Amino acid sequence: MSQYNIAVLAGSLRRESYNRQLANALATLFSPAFSLRQLEIGDLPLYNQDQDDDQPAPTRRLKSEITAAHGVIFVTPEYNRSVPGVLKNAIDHASRPYGESAWKRKPAGVLGVSVGAPGTSMAQQHLRNTLAYLDMPTLGQPEVFIQVREGMFANGAIANADTRAFLQSWVDAYSAWVKKFATGVAAHS
Repeated sequence: MSQYNIAVLAGSLRRESYNRQLANALATLFSPAFSLRQLEIGDLPLYNQDQDDDQPAPTRRLKSEITAAHGVIFVTPEYNRSVPGVLKNAIDHASRPYGESAWKRKPAGVLGVSVGAPGTSMAQQHLRNTLAYLDMPTLGQPEVFIQVREGMFANGAIANADTRAFLQSWVDAYSAWVKKFATGVAAHS
């Protein structure tokens, strides 16, 4: 496969979100064989099972984008020791109706940045539980729990060389993870 399309879900709607900045910076570390695209999740209505037979247009768009992707990266903040509601809402929309999940067998990567010392460790653990249920093979190592520091981002990239090298190791591991599962994803999408 010559091109891998990766869907990116940033779990914060805030325009200057640290996690959105991390997602943007992360994209600069991938080889040209990978194309990353942040998906819009802020326009999704609250998930309502009554709409499963006639899903809203934003839900159909999201499911189509995920289905077309070879992998999914979740860049999540931590709200009240868990995943932000907007991210969970997007996950619920794209997993329904039951048996028609767009997430199935998509290789996932999970990371996040926070002002707190533990990074986004609790949110990531909750998210990993959900992704396991959705049958998404999720990269286990290296784990990325970053505490944001002033000057961390510069010109759309990671300013600190050590942090950039660490994130490059994650990108390299995730790239190999996607390649491992990409054939199976294409066959089952």
